[in-house]
Amino acid sequence: MVGANLTVPDMEAYLVIKPTLAAVTGLLSAGRKTAAPIRYTPDRLKTELLSGLTVALALVPEAVAFAFVAGVHPLVGLYAAFIVGLITALIGGRPGMISGATGALAVVMVSLVALHGVEYLFATVVLMGILQILAGVFRLGKFIRLVPHPVMLGFVNGLAIVIFMAQLTQFKTVDTFGEIVWMSGTPLVTMLGLVAATMAIIWLMPKMTKAIPAPLAGIAIVAAIVIAFGVDVPRVGDLASIKGGLPDFHIPMVPITFETLEIIFPFALILAAIGLIESLLTLNLVGEITEQSGGASQECMAQGLANTVTGFFGGMGGCAMIGQSMINMKSGGRTRLSGISAALFLLTFILFASPLIEQIPLAALVGVMFMVVIGTFAWQSLRIMRIIPLADTLVIILVTAVTVLSDLAVAVVVGVIVSALVYAWNNARRIHAVTEILPGGEKVYKIEGPLFFGSTDGFVEQFDIKGDPTVVIVDFMNSRVVDQSALQAIEMLASKYEALGKAVQLRHLSRDCHRLLNRAGQLMIDSDDDPSYGVAVDYAVKTGIMGGGH
Repeated sequence: MVGANLTVPDMEAYLVIKPTLAAVTGLLSAGRKTAAPIRYTPDRLKTELLSGLTVALALVPEAVAFAFVAGVHPLVGLYAAFIVGLITALIGGRPGMISGATGALAVVMVSLVALHGVEYLFATVVLMGILQILAGVFRLGKFIRLVPHPVMLGFVNGLAIVIFMAQLTQFKTVDTFGEIVWMSGTPLVTMLGLVAATMAIIWLMPKMTKAIPAPLAGIAIVAAIVIAFGVDVPRVGDLASIKGGLPDFHIPMVPITFETLEIIFPFALILAAIGLIESLLTLNLVGEITEQSGGASQECMAQGLANTVTGFFGGMGGCAMIGQSMINMKSGGRTRLSGISAALFLLTFILFASPLIEQIPLAALVGVMFMVVIGTFAWQSLRIMRIIPLADTLVIILVTAVTVLSDLAVAVVVGVIVSALVYAWNNARRIHAVTEILPGGEKVYKIEGPLFFGSTDGFVEQFDIKGDPTVVIVDFMNSRVVDQSALQAIEMLASKYEALGKAVQLRHLSRDCHRLLNRAGQLMIDSDDDPSYGVAVDYAVKTGIMGGGH
């Protein structure tokens, strides 16, 4: 499963840390960017540990389910959830984030496993991790800031719908003919009743006490009822046994050849991109809740190291999980301790507590996830769609739909591209010119708006080439020369005036515009006076530099 409620309980007042915990605080609070360090009082330690336990309980069926999706043994998913969760909790870019095996990655892995086997998957996960480490080294994570807010809204809405739809599989069963069918009659009513009871407990518990995380209370109470009264409902053990040992070091058994690289590299590149996109978007979302910023490059490196290690220990790899991270936030987890404890609790389940964990009814976990869906979906986006620009509304709907129908990475890329095109179109329509005739007879065109690939046609249309005097001054005080298309447009304009025996001069170039034009060789005068606007220099334009427009 994935997730939890975006509604976050009020953070406890920061207390003075006890001297005996001072050394631990520095390690577990590392990576916080803007918020004050949280002090590890006994109450805080209890909250973090209980939050980690809640997350671990919800991780089990999710890891098993995603392992089935990828076509591998359930322990491959559980080991990935443990290793990726532990390493990213220790050194990730945002305390409180939870990582593990995810469905977004599993759907890509399934074809690789089907065609080449699980050993190639392990090799791919190692290469995926290396690519993510390189992304962190070259600080590519900062580009996540280019994701517009409408794309973020579409992302959380789409993911909420995906989480909801994933839970519906728990309402299916196998009939007497061995076919998977929807539940009906008493089993369905019982399942729905337990789901509703879990949701009610999660909703009511914070109103009564915050001593125990509400999701944990919901799971514990419903599980106790089911076990005590022997209620016949699907349980975690019905998915698969989670019992196992410690993960063993294992070098992927694949030929070390160029042919192997040709097979695994495309998969590794796609998985690395999906993993980082989902992780960095979750980083931003958790950052809004915890009032932190930064850490993108650190998160890239943490995800990369985690996946590299996972590949050598028989895990399927993973990334940040928005659902589990929201469960952690809802349960009060705010530091690295919650993520670390979640990973260690999960390992404990695998090694020692599998018989008990396998008795937990799936209905309780479905109820937790339904509350996650309610809290994750950006309900305010439905209200603001009536007042924001139509293009932003379409982007929200588009990203939501693509997330549900395809996958997260495609949805985010599509959303960013559409947003960029809308931005370019809007800026292209803004360019215009105000004209002025100087006492000496020169005509000045004062350009308003950026000159770039989208606005070049509008730029040229501002000029009356045949009717203008012999000297034309183009004033860029309120404009910017942005790209090669802009250079081409300036040269084309100068060539048309030149053909009629007229001269074009450029005035009030900003420093970056001056540098761009001068490097292209289009300026007749090399002066730095104009960029600082100390002296208004008029630059003549060289033609023929850009090759005649082709």
